[in-house]
Amino acid sequence: MISFLKLIRYKNLFMVLLTIVLTKYVVIDSFTSAISDFQFILLVISILCITAGGYIINDIFDIKADKINKPTKVYIEKTISKKNAFLAYILLCLLGLVLGVYTSYIKGNISYSIFFISIIILLYWYSKSLKRIAVIGNLVIAFLTALTIFIVFVFEIKNTNTAFNLVEAISNFFISISITISIFIYIIFAFFMTFIREVIKDIEDVKGDYALQMKTLPILIGVKRTKNIALLIASLVFVFILFILKEELLQLPILLWYTILFIILPFTWFLYKLYNSKTKKEFHLLSNLLKIIMFFGVLSMLLIKF
Repeated sequence: MISFLKLIRYKNLFMVLLTIVLTKYVVIDSFTSAISDFQFILLVISILCITAGGYIINDIFDIKADKINKPTKVYIEKTISKKNAFLAYILLCLLGLVLGVYTSYIKGNISYSIFFISIIILLYWYSKSLKRIAVIGNLVIAFLTALTIFIVFVFEIKNTNTAFNLVEAISNFFISISITISIFIYIIFAFFMTFIREVIKDIEDVKGDYALQMKTLPILIGVKRTKNIALLIASLVFVFILFILKEELLQLPILLWYTILFIILPFTWFLYKLYNSKTKKEFHLLSNLLKIIMFFGVLSMLLIKF
């Protein structure tokens, strides 16, 4: 059981769960609500099942590389057979797909099913081949991470503009704008932070990826150039956060100081360490530091209600 929980990255799944719960019950419900708790539970289970399945299929295709890059974290063919792992992948994806389609149906828009179908296909395609292509694989994971927030937004926002008079229509319009701005700030943050982390993980795993003749960015252009690209993107994200700080948070002292203490300062340290990092261990620590910053970024949603 412990090996299976590690295989499906239970810590990462908790992060996904926290993100979608706070997106609904803090960011969106602070303004409006258009989805029942029952529908939301089905949506959550669907996303978590598909995500867990994605981790499994990724490890199935990555057995050889993982034996080189992280031999202590290989569970398939050690404590879990490849056959059982693939069966778990199929069952999780089927359950996630059925619940996703059903949630779309009872929501009143079956076309939303495309989200769940696309995620399953992309995760399989990524694990099989896309992750071996420079930048493309990184962009896919960043996109899917941001898509998690967007899916909750889509399911919630659909009915907010059903008004019966002009005053209510105007009110709902500005409510939608407020939600949209808040949500897309988090979507942009999630996308670029994930992209940076994926690039750093490629640097960290360059030895195993090279042995398997993968075409990741550090293999094609070298570790130093890849690190400089990650540093440039991270610096732009840092500027974006400072812009949000200036434009949106100056009148919100609690959220302002939270952002400074738990995001700006750690991010500053991250940029400094990234500039000076050279070893696999240092890049691994940077990857973990980004996860911590992302965690505090998600927790910042709690302060919106204040």
